[in-house]
Amino acid sequence: MAPGISSEDVAGLRDAVTGAVFLRDDEGLADEAACFNTAIVHDPDVVVGARTTADVVEAVRFAGIHSLPVFVQATGHGAFAPITVGLLITTGRMTGVSIDRKTSVASIGAGTRWGEVVEAASRYGLAPITGSSTNVGAIGYTLGGGLGPLSRTYGFTADWVRGFTLVTADGRVVRATAEENEDLFWALRGGKGGLGVVVEMELELVPLTHVYGGGLFFDTAHIERAMRAWVDWVHTVPDTVTSSVALVRFPPIEEVPEALRGKFVLHLRYAFVGDDEEGERLLGPLRAAAPTFLDLVGEMPTSDIGSIHNDADQPGPAWDRGMQLEDIDQDFVTEFLARAGARADVPFIAIEIRHIGGAASEEQHGGTAVGGRQAPFTLVMIGVPVPELFETAMPQKSDYIVAGILPWIATETNINFLGHVASTQQFASAWPSDAFDRLAETRTAWDPDKLFAYGP
Repeated sequence: MAPGISSEDVAGLRDAVTGAVFLRDDEGLADEAACFNTAIVHDPDVVVGARTTADVVEAVRFAGIHSLPVFVQATGHGAFAPITVGLLITTGRMTGVSIDRKTSVASIGAGTRWGEVVEAASRYGLAPITGSSTNVGAIGYTLGGGLGPLSRTYGFTADWVRGFTLVTADGRVVRATAEENEDLFWALRGGKGGLGVVVEMELELVPLTHVYGGGLFFDTAHIERAMRAWVDWVHTVPDTVTSSVALVRFPPIEEVPEALRGKFVLHLRYAFVGDDEEGERLLGPLRAAAPTFLDLVGEMPTSDIGSIHNDADQPGPAWDRGMQLEDIDQDFVTEFLARAGARADVPFIAIEIRHIGGAASEEQHGGTAVGGRQAPFTLVMIGVPVPELFETAMPQKSDYIVAGILPWIATETNINFLGHVASTQQFASAWPSDAFDRLAETRTAWDPDKLFAYGP
């Protein structure tokens, strides 16, 4: 038990909340605090599995009284370092989506995953501007900005937030909108953490029932030709097209579909908003650039949008490193493939480059704290699920790749792509300098005692 906390204090907390309360060494704490990334094991002093907003209030007040730093977790996709002190609030019980058909605004509970939002919206011919995975928590993802398969057309997910309800450091339940607590509303749309515990988010949906999208797979011999064609092609497409490419090394295991098992491929992801014939025409140059052994692009309902990237949906050990890139060219392709291509010995299951820009490069629906708007590409390296390689081999190999593409790496990035933040300088790179300073001021104003643990 943490110093200064008595058994009577804990009994009072348990009586006050309708969810679950665990202390270190309690049976059930490990399962309650478990992350999607199983390489990270949390072991805080206290875990409160909140069921209601009132539970969150009680947890925050308890932490404040006992000087415990507060952490928050919905699904654990964003866990990069173990939590070994303080109080962890888990929000996985606080799920649910309701949609106002008149305003096309969805009210989303703190622990809700994107898949539930996508499914609910599709019943009304609507869609959220979601990420590539429908398995992640909707709110945690959005607080960092949120880039997905429709970002060039509609912007960051945070651009579409219309309101937050949150518990602040003093235990109050407040609203943050464009008209109420405007500074907090600005900060929550892209500032990520250190501002409170969001218990509900209101997100405007777009009228969209289908996209022309999916994936093209190029085998090893055709990777270079296809990637060079993509780099030229992205400079010609309209904002209705969002795409990415990933070098993927599929393991030779039964869980992988036979057509992909053991292959090293280029997976081109494509989403077009508009008429299917136009989407097919725009994709034509890439279909013609090199032979594909799988062509999975066609009309799809927005309820299937998660299949475009087909991100992992089962927990496991994970390591990744992300950054953003300035405009890339053929020289970039040469350097990148020399260090990450077929002849490279790298412990990464996938290295993805996303084309952004378009609507994501400009503020949509008012100001936000979102960082990384001006860099037109992102790059993420995803390690093989072998924890023994996480500490040394993967950082060294990622440094090797970065060294070759250094001229194209942007100085600013987005907090959702940073992974584990190890320094103040790295933390600051997730926002423009003026936004970073304003965020610091807003955090101090709303959490002067730094109850909510956030930052390096």
